[in-house]
Amino acid sequence: MNHSSDTWILAAQCPSRLGTVDVVTRFLKEQRCYITEQQSFDDRLSQRFFIRTAFHPEAGGFDADAFQAEFTARAAEFDMTFELASPGQLTPVVIMVSKADHCLNDLLYRYRTGQLPIEIRAVVSNHPDLEPLAAWHGLPYYHFPITPETKAEQEAQVWQVIEESGAELVILARYMQVLSSEMSEKLAGRAINIHHSLLPGFKGAKPYHQAHEKGVKLVGATAHYINDDLDEGPIITQGVEPVTHADTPEDLVAKGRDIECLTLARAVGYHVERRVFLNDKRTVVFAR
Repeated sequence: MNHSSDTWILAAQCPSRLGTVDVVTRFLKEQRCYITEQQSFDDRLSQRFFIRTAFHPEAGGFDADAFQAEFTARAAEFDMTFELASPGQLTPVVIMVSKADHCLNDLLYRYRTGQLPIEIRAVVSNHPDLEPLAAWHGLPYYHFPITPETKAEQEAQVWQVIEESGAELVILARYMQVLSSEMSEKLAGRAINIHHSLLPGFKGAKPYHQAHEKGVKLVGATAHYINDDLDEGPIITQGVEPVTHADTPEDLVAKGRDIECLTLARAVGYHVERRVFLNDKRTVVFAR
């Protein structure tokens, strides 16, 4: 997070009405808190208001519990829900993978170098291939094979790891299994998936090779929250990379991997920095 060590984040939403910005800014002024960054959006279609404010207390001895209790009372008038994130807060996550290692490797690098404010509690996979990579980072690795007959049992094992680890976010870093409706519902709003975005759409085996045959000029990736519709959950962010007639199918695959890594990392960063708000089937994203 690009904030000083004493920066707090207040993220809130409520029905649209007069005074929504004022209730936040006035309260922070009264609490002797200096606003360093603020973004807000009023959605006229859904009649919902969203606000994210970064601030730091000017006086020492900031009492987060008292702050939340007092703001809860103030926000009740607006039917406002909010979350307060403390400085340096690391979001506990579980990463799910299959055999492809590029997204996992990128997340581990950003985790190791402090670029993402996350704490990886476990890596879960339906294949054993990436265990050495997790082990090198000192992370527990859970291999749960899956077949159509054992899907319910396997997902129960995965859910147990998520629950026992205390993970607040699940990252599907090229996890090549479709989650059940039950699992998708449990993880609603707290699981991010990444997939390629090619136009026209190419499904099935070797999508980049299919795209090459059609002469596509852009490859891309989409990061989104999961839901019960395959690859159609609320979109957090997308990325594109131009390609030309000179690029081979292997070039498209390589560029696709790069944009998948970047797009997934950006989405995770937005989520853990409290920049993303679910707005029915859409998202409100206050980008950096």
